[in-house]
Amino acid sequence: MNSPLPTSSSTKACDNDVSSDLCLANAQLVLADQVVTGSVTIEQGLISEISQGDRVPTGAVDCQGDLVIPGLVELHTDNVERHIEPRPEVDWPHLPALIAHDAELASTGVTTVFDAMRVGSLHSGKGRYTDYARTLANELLAAREQGYFKISHFLHLRAEICSKTLLEELAAFGPSDRVGIVSLMDHTPGQRQFRDLPAFKTYASKKRGMNDAEFAENVENLLSLQNQYGEKHEVGAVKEARRLGAMLASHDDTTADHVATSSGNGVSFAEFPTTLEAATACRTHDIAVMMGAPNLIRGGSHSGNVAAEELAKADLLDIVSSDYVPSALLLSAFRLADVWNDLPRAVATVTSNPAKAVRLHDRGILRSGLRGDVLRVRKIDQTPLLRGVWSQGNKVS
Repeated sequence: MNSPLPTSSSTKACDNDVSSDLCLANAQLVLADQVVTGSVTIEQGLISEISQGDRVPTGAVDCQGDLVIPGLVELHTDNVERHIEPRPEVDWPHLPALIAHDAELASTGVTTVFDAMRVGSLHSGKGRYTDYARTLANELLAAREQGYFKISHFLHLRAEICSKTLLEELAAFGPSDRVGIVSLMDHTPGQRQFRDLPAFKTYASKKRGMNDAEFAENVENLLSLQNQYGEKHEVGAVKEARRLGAMLASHDDTTADHVATSSGNGVSFAEFPTTLEAATACRTHDIAVMMGAPNLIRGGSHSGNVAAEELAKADLLDIVSSDYVPSALLLSAFRLADVWNDLPRAVATVTSNPAKAVRLHDRGILRSGLRGDVLRVRKIDQTPLLRGVWSQGNKVS
């Protein structure tokens, strides 16, 4: 347990004679390992004081017993891609898309995001993906520099190792881009996420409108690309991640051998392992396990892979990502709190644990001196109602 916090009467943090940017009082503060009634004060973008008690000083926000938790930290979201391509083959202007993406995430409680962008193009068929990451990253970094965003944005490069152009696309990035994550992706049919070919066929036909002949041609093309580029591009992507100073993540590990390879590559966290075997092996290799919030909320994987709740009950779940549903991230923490009967542990999967995985030590916990990224949440039955979002003490939703 933490050492006792000061009572509200023993600190000037929320007192009337102290100028403060924000004081959230009479709240249930979700700390690292306990929940206490108290106040959190943010000054100049940082948490300056945390105190116990239900006193509401003049000028403070009376949270009326609502929960106050750290802002959510999102490591892998497809949401930016959804905004720049709202429908297949529909290109949307990037800056408006980025601003809308930022506002949507802020409205769901995310205050730090690693925006996932595909590197590695496919230039033929209905499954084609064009080179866009460098251009989009330039626009994102410029918008961040100009202060257009409500929340904190970093780059996450999704390295599709079975593509001809991967290494040249990675070479366009440099250390000055401060790429936070490089994840190793292999979406070849018949293994990893798409072990179940009928499920992959359903996915491809719905997303890209493929008929049977087009699907068969697409599978043949993807298998050929894996045979030509998979092994050497995995080695090359690992080298590029080191050059960029990025954290390395695996994606859809399925077997213990996959995890052993990931460990040898220097992977620090595994995105969406598809089996209990792989998740268990991650524990052996000291690799954090990340699962998708939609999997947890729906009660299973849409691809037929292992259920996030099964891993949670087996003590094999460390981090949750919203993946393709931004609003699922906050909800997932409350679902996990019911599974574990431990709200601080559940909240850590969407705050301090992902922050730790990418070495962001300035956020993810309600603690003096850390960033003033906080959420006010009221629980209605089993559903969290978000009542306020602050990024560095600025209200953004």
